[in-house]
Amino acid sequence: MEVLVDVEIHAQDRTTIEEFEAAVAAYDEVVELRRMYGSPHHFVRVAVADDAAYEAFVMDKLTGHPAVLRLESHLTMKTIKAEG
Repeated sequence: MEVLVDVEIHAQDRTTIEEFEAAVAAYDEVVELRRMYGSPHHFVRVAVADDAAYEAFVMDKLTGHPAVLRLESHLTMKTIKAEG
């Protein structure tokens, strides 16, 4: 299952932002990580086995990071056009 996650962080300093990005990029579940202009600050594409695996990822990794302010998860109903 794939989940698209918008992440807002409270950090404004370069060190914290780069540390957050390095930590999230290292997670096996993360297949794409983008730093965005404006809000949300980051876009994360996550691939997991099921709902339980996603909940564990969010609870154990994303929300546990001290820089995270807010998360918003999006599940795809139907892919109309993809890279290819």
